Amino acid sequence: MKTIKLLFSMLAVAAISTGAFAQEKTVTVGGAPMYPSKNIVENAVNSKDHTTLVAAVKAAGLVETLSSPGPFTVFAPTNKAFDKLPAGTVETLVKPENKATLTSILTYHVVSGKVSAMDLMNQIKQGGGKATLKTVAGGTLTATQKGKKIMLTDEKGGMATVTIADVNQSNGVIHVIDTVLMPN
Repeated sequence: MKTIKLLFSMLAVAAISTGAFAQEKTVTVGGAPMYPSKNIVENAVNSKDHTTLVAAVKAAGLVETLSSPGPFTVFAPTNKAFDKLPAGTVETLVKPENKATLTSILTYHVVSGKVSAMDLMNQIKQGGGKATLKTVAGGTLTATQKGKKIMLTDEKGGMATVTIADVNQSNGVIHVIDTVLMPN
């Protein structure tokens, strides 16, 4: 009898937990719902489109940082974005001896604070067509708008498009991008 009560109690807790997640407004990224009540890392690990980014974040030792309260704005390159890099680049970057370079590239994709797509569009408008964003790595990204799309230009002139905006997290927001951005 105690076992049956325990089983029902566990099922009730699971149903309540599932119900709480089901009520959240999620965005699907990489085939998985991204829950606003979870942090950046807890959500990113479930996206099939971000396995390379997650592996890189782990190799750089940034899991704890991106799990902290933040808030952060992350411009998250997809696997296809990493595939655009020259052959062997990712494999080389995730080697322990290249941790500093990998960390600087990854933190170049992060801005302090929570910056929504609407915030970005307002900054672009106020900036006469462009906004300069200071990254956690200390570099800058330039945001512009092309139609309804937000474009990011890195310090080397490379451009990325925000393909999925406003993926809210408990510690910030993710904007999915189609190209890896490179600092100077």
